[in-house]
Amino acid sequence: MVTASSCFKLISRYSPEINFSTASSRTIRSYSVSILRRFGEIRLYRYNSLSTRASPDEEEVTHETLTQMLATAENDPKSKKNCTAYVDKLCRAGNLPAAYRLLQSLRDKNIFLPTAYSCLLVAAAERNDIELSSQAFKDLLVSQTSLSSACYLKLARSFLKTDDCDVLLRFVEEVSQLAFPESTIVVNRIIFGFAECRQTEKALLIFDHIKGSKCKPDLITYNMILDIFGSVGRVTEMLHEFASMKEVGVVPDFISYNTLLNNLRKVGRLDLCLLYFNEMLKSGIKPDLLTYTALIESFGQLGNIEEALRLFNDMKLRQIRPSIYVYRSLINNSKKMGKLDLAMSLSEELNSSSLSDLAGPKDFKRKYR
Repeated sequence: MVTASSCFKLISRYSPEINFSTASSRTIRSYSVSILRRFGEIRLYRYNSLSTRASPDEEEVTHETLTQMLATAENDPKSKKNCTAYVDKLCRAGNLPAAYRLLQSLRDKNIFLPTAYSCLLVAAAERNDIELSSQAFKDLLVSQTSLSSACYLKLARSFLKTDDCDVLLRFVEEVSQLAFPESTIVVNRIIFGFAECRQTEKALLIFDHIKGSKCKPDLITYNMILDIFGSVGRVTEMLHEFASMKEVGVVPDFISYNTLLNNLRKVGRLDLCLLYFNEMLKSGIKPDLLTYTALIESFGQLGNIEEALRLFNDMKLRQIRPSIYVYRSLINNSKKMGKLDLAMSLSEELNSSSLSDLAGPKDFKRKYR
């Protein structure tokens, strides 16, 4: 019995180096010549116990064992599970290069293990290994029709400890080419992943970069950028991008306007809230429950009960059902302003309303159209 470390040395010896900076899908799809071609004829050998025996650092595998492991995986679903388990074991042991070389060799046999690649991506992200996580992500991208949001988050986390803009933008360019014709969809998800990991500047850097590339920002891109700027209080830049999207022919939707209104109210710019609310109406975009909730709450908290009540009545005229939250906001703010009769009237109206008269949780989740 020999150790698995020598098995990995064999994989290293028979597998050419990986070029992590390649940009074409042809390069991604044709990595190295299969090590199976170099091992020659194989003999039947016990394989199933390989992934369940000793740890990757405690057991060697002969040429024939490795060859049998790869060959068996081609036709035996159970052995594919064993391969995945073995890759996971390698990742847990910190032997990520060996795990990737094994997956690469399996790909040479047209055997792709998504779960194993996900394990590798997670492990690479935890170690901030940008090259390996980028390569694993690209492999997943060209081999699957859709990646989970977790994959994009793990990718973003691998960039946490670097400020190398060139590496990031080069990766975005490669992914953009690989994902064509769905480049914008994939890049949007990358931007979202970086924003979720609080890497705001990197998310904005990617956005600025694609403005001048073939992968143009779309409505979803701009809505994300508006939210990113708004969430960190950079409302001037938020409004600038809102104007820019209209200049390049991207028409704002209700999400765009709701994002503006929600973030403007947070910084007390109710004058601009009304301005964009009226612009929204003139554009033919119908305000929804979220729109009115944000405005009614804001004006009520500032003591402008008259404007809050006007918006409340306008909402009902548009047959948008108010929620309990809207009623309570109006009632509480009316009491604070000493308008006790109004507060009592609203309270009676609420108590006499049936559940069907009030908006529920699902009404706050308007579907994107």
